[in-house]
Amino acid sequence: MNYFEARLAHETDAADVAAELGSAEYTLVDARSERAYDNAHLPGAISLKRDPLPDGPLVVYCWGPGCNAATKACAWLANEGRDVKEMLGGFEYWVREGFAVEGLQAERHAGDESGLVGVVE
Repeated sequence: MNYFEARLAHETDAADVAAELGSAEYTLVDARSERAYDNAHLPGAISLKRDPLPDGPLVVYCWGPGCNAATKACAWLANEGRDVKEMLGGFEYWVREGFAVEGLQAERHAGDESGLVGVVE
């Protein structure tokens, strides 16, 4: 396996998760604080801090590139023998790409309007 294949075996991104949402064979796990999770999280995600982890593959995210909570959680889970991937970009890039969130303050999170994330067609 080359370096890039190895990375893809352990990483995913917001666009891939969004495309698989509803049909994915993994559980989304939010590694942020309980308060952040309660305010807004990816649809169907569970809180690492509060919810029991189900059997099967996991995809873990945190706030964004400036946060390594997902990396730490993935390292711990992998050491526990779990099948786990980290979602690059985290919650921040999920929102920037315009994907829906759920939670008490979900309406506060709008997609990026800077044009930096979107694709011009």
